[in-house]
Amino acid sequence: MKNDKPIIGFIGLGVMGNSMASNILRGGYDLLVYNRTKSKGDNLIANGAKWRDTPADVAKEADIVISIVGYPKDVEEVYLGKDGVLENIRKDGIVVDMTTSKPSLAKKIYNEAKKKGVYSLDAPVSGGDVGAKNGALSIMVGGDKEIFEKVLPIFKLMGKNIVWQGKAGSGQHTKMCNQIAIAGNMMGVCETIAYAEKSGLDPERVLKSIETGAAASWSLSNLAPRMIKGDFEPGFYVKHFIKDMNIALSEAKDMNLETPALKLSKSLYDELEKEGKGDCGTQVLYKLIDK
Repeated sequence: MKNDKPIIGFIGLGVMGNSMASNILRGGYDLLVYNRTKSKGDNLIANGAKWRDTPADVAKEADIVISIVGYPKDVEEVYLGKDGVLENIRKDGIVVDMTTSKPSLAKKIYNEAKKKGVYSLDAPVSGGDVGAKNGALSIMVGGDKEIFEKVLPIFKLMGKNIVWQGKAGSGQHTKMCNQIAIAGNMMGVCETIAYAEKSGLDPERVLKSIETGAAASWSLSNLAPRMIKGDFEPGFYVKHFIKDMNIALSEAKDMNLETPALKLSKSLYDELEKEGKGDCGTQVLYKLIDK
């Protein structure tokens, strides 16, 4: 322990995870890190984080293990694999998966953790690369409320809008609500910028008029300027958004809920992936709309 603070393990140092881990490190916590590609953790190691070679090695030394990886299969491997986190973390340890994943998998991890005397939270985030860098993410949490309260000081280093949603899986269900809202909104934002340009307006000036009115949205304020500049670098990958939409569609089907806007949005993003744009940012949808 350092200054009576828990030792934090962080698994997954991609576009989001690296910034989130950096904010924890700046908060004065001892930090152990792991990523499949070690070089992505070089900046953290240079600033005092300690590298570990496997998720199991992270879990053996950490009081709290946080992860944000790519897909549900990666989450399952990290936590439930033969040499995974739950097999190696100490009793009374806490695991926090911040990946956008399946609610059913969050419940499974919670139940398996409970059998081992370990506590589990599902805590997916929203806010993209900008929110991660600025420690301003929206964090949606499922699991036991008393464990949420214990982890809250760490969440506050990564996010501003932090809400406990209920039992295990509730964080993931809330993130599906978030992604459904974004899916429909992104189509509208792309069409707005395309319309502004084709009608001869200055799209940046148009944004000044509409981004604080009834049309306001995070995507309009943060991603429309990137579309205008032709910046399609990932704050959030197309391929990961498709993964999220697939989860949301599956959950909606199980609840007998029709989501026509979500279906349309996913069909457009599927087209982008076929064009080889899976590693672009979600704002690349503009290029499809503006053909």
